[in-house]
Amino acid sequence: AVERLQQMGVQVAMITGDNRRTAEAIARQVGITTVLAEVLPQDKAAEVIKLQEKGLKVAMVGDGINDAPALAQADVGIAIGSGTDVAKETGDIILIKSDIRDVVGAIEIGRATMRKIKQNLVWAFVYNITGIPLAAGILYPFTGFLVSPELASFFMAMSSVSVTLNTLLLKRYHPSFRKDQLKTSEHSVPQPQTAR
Repeated sequence: AVERLQQMGVQVAMITGDNRRTAEAIARQVGITTVLAEVLPQDKAAEVIKLQEKGLKVAMVGDGINDAPALAQADVGIAIGSGTDVAKETGDIILIKSDIRDVVGAIEIGRATMRKIKQNLVWAFVYNITGIPLAAGILYPFTGFLVSPELASFFMAMSSVSVTLNTLLLKRYHPSFRKDQLKTSEHSVPQPQTAR
């Protein structure tokens, strides 16, 4: 999960109350370079504020009571599903399966949703920039063509339907870890043996 987040351009940092030596050892194993260790529970939110003051958007992942203030302070609080009720109440996102890889999935789904919103806005903008002058009769002086109210309402409905259908394509979207799991399960299906 850490490796994939870094590939996505997300800076990953560890903030923990554990002693520095343990925190740095674990961080080395998973590829995290920024470690804030021996941080008291009440100071975790202050560390989040320091990052935000640098102009960074901060997502905090936590599972305990001591993480709740930092989850609340972060731009996006991500609570682990197996964590405390306080953490889950404070988080904006709850990872149901308690799988840290789902953090990657949440970010990917969020980015895919924003791409879809931008596509729909561009489509609606282009459609309306073209359609409104036609409906207003811009072609009438040249061709004598006027759009009837029935045809105009049909085209307006088609615009809404096309945006809705484009949005429904998100149902096909699978985060990268899910795609990897699907590929792995396809390859792990035992192949039938032929008699020789």
